[in-house]
Amino acid sequence: MQIAMVSEHASPLATLGGVDAGGQNVHVAALSAALADRGHTVTVYTRRDDATLPTRVPLRQGVDVVHVDAGPAEHVPKDDLLPYMGTFAQVLASEWITDRPDVVHGHFWMSGHATIDAVGQVQARIGGPRIPVVQTFHALGVVKRRHQGSADTSPAEREWLEPAVGRGADQVVATCSDEAFELKSLGVPLRSISVVPCGVDVELFRPDGAVEERGRTFRVLTASRLVQRKGVGTTIAAVAQLVQAGRDVELVVVGGAGTAGADLPDDPEYQRLDALARELGIRDHVSFRGQLAQEQMGEVYRSADVVVCAPWYEPFGIVPLEAMACGVPVVASRVGGLIDTVVEDATGLHVEPRDEDGLAVALGALLDDPERRAAYGAAGRRRAESRYTWRKVATDTERVYERLVAGGRFHTPRPAPGRTTTAPVATTASGARTTDTVRPAEGAMADATLPITERNAR
Repeated sequence: MQIAMVSEHASPLATLGGVDAGGQNVHVAALSAALADRGHTVTVYTRRDDATLPTRVPLRQGVDVVHVDAGPAEHVPKDDLLPYMGTFAQVLASEWITDRPDVVHGHFWMSGHATIDAVGQVQARIGGPRIPVVQTFHALGVVKRRHQGSADTSPAEREWLEPAVGRGADQVVATCSDEAFELKSLGVPLRSISVVPCGVDVELFRPDGAVEERGRTFRVLTASRLVQRKGVGTTIAAVAQLVQAGRDVELVVVGGAGTAGADLPDDPEYQRLDALARELGIRDHVSFRGQLAQEQMGEVYRSADVVVCAPWYEPFGIVPLEAMACGVPVVASRVGGLIDTVVEDATGLHVEPRDEDGLAVALGALLDDPERRAAYGAAGRRRAESRYTWRKVATDTERVYERLVAGGRFHTPRPAPGRTTTAPVATTASGARTTDTVRPAEGAMADATLPITERNAR
C-alpha cells in the first residue's frame, strides 16, 4: 500500500524532549519504518519549521518526510498552528490529486482536521471514492481541559473540531482502552474505534548493554518533556521524602530544552523544578540532563533501580515501555495508557496522580526489595516483547488499513450540527447497530476489548 502519514507538528526527524517533541514523534517514525519493513511505501507530511529544511527527506528505505509550507518556517507552538491548517490541507490535496495514497493516517487532532479537509478537496476535484482516513489523536482536548483547566492553551475551536475529526474519520485508532471510552463519549461510533497501542524498539531498549555510572546507592529516573503536567515536581517531592528518611538516592531527570541540557537555564519549567529541589533541600540529589538521543537512553534506563512516570494524565506514555524493555520496574500514575502498559504488582506499581506521599511509599518499597525489582523488571521485558514491538503494532495497524481498503466502508461527510466548520463528521447507515464493546484490531492486545461498563477494572 501507499500510505500517507500526516503529523503537522511532530516530525519524525525532530529531536525529542522539547516542549512539542515527544512520544508522537517516536510513534510516527517507528510506525512508518515498521510499515515500510512490511513492504509498504510511506510518506510523512509535517509542517516546515525551519527554512533550511529540504522539501523531501528520506527517513529510511520506504519512508520519506515531506515538509509542507504552511505558516512561518520557524517553530510555532502546536496550539498556535490551527490558522495554518487550511494552507496545510491545500498542499496535501494538491499532492494527493497527482499521487493518490491508498490510505491516509492523521496524527493529532489538527492533522486530522487538515487531512479530512484535503481528502474532501481531492474528491470534489477528481471524483471517485474518497481516500480512506484513519485517525490517531495521541491526546484528547477534553482530557487536557479536565486536568489543566485554565492552563490549557488549546485553541477554543478544539472543543468542536476534535470530535468532528473523530466522527469524520473512517476509523479511529485509540492507543489504549481508556482513550476508547473517551472517544465514545465524544460521539465516535464504537464500530469505528480500534485499539492498537504504541510500541517500543526492543532491540535498542534491552536489559543487556552498557550501564551509565551513578553517583549514589540508589537511582530513580524520570524522562519526559518538561511541562508541569508530566509530574516531575511530584517525583522530586517524593524523592525528597526518601532522602529525608535517610536513603542515599539520586534522581535523574531527562528532558527539557536543548541537547544535553545546553539551554536548560532558560527553560521556565526547569527553573520551577530547580527551585523546588532547592526548597526541599535535595538539589545535590537531583541531576537535570536535558534532552538525550534515543541511542543514549538504554544505558541511562539500565542504570536506574526504578523508572517513574507520574503525570497528571497521559494518553499513552512510551517511557514506561522503554523502561520495561530494559528490564527496569516502573512506578506510574494510574491514568490513561499507563493503566494498560504497567501491570500492577507484576511489572511495576500504580499510584494516584499528584500523590507525592503515595509515590514515596511505592519507591521506598521497591528500593528496599531488590528481588521484587528484579522480578518486575523481567516481567516487564517479557511484556514488551510479547505485546509492544513495533512489528506487532505495524501488523495490527496494517489490518485496520486493509479492512478499510478492502471493504470500501467510508464516511460521507456532512457539516457538524450546530457548528460552522470545514471539518466533516460521519453519517451512519439507517438503523446501524453499535455494541458496548470496543473492538481492537485483529491480533491486537488481548485485554484491549473491554465492556464500557467495566472501565478498565482490573
